[in-house]
Amino acid sequence: MSNKKTIIAVLVVMALLSPTLLEAQCAMCRAALESEADNSQAEGINNGIVYLMAIPYILVGGVFYLVYRKIKS
Repeated sequence: MSNKKTIIAVLVVMALLSPTLLEAQCAMCRAALESEADNSQAEGINNGIVYLMAIPYILVGGVFYLVYRKIKS
């Protein structure tokens, strides 16, 4: 078991220390964002990513809250 934990720890450290290797943009998105003089399009893409990321967390949190409230009563 300690070998698995060590491997996971090494992978997490490598992921945190090398963010440039973990870029997940497609070539079209990257080219469009890098060609803009002002950063309005990049800000729009970033806001969209935040909205797409936040909604599932809010929904899951709501379900957990309802289950917690149901169990508590």
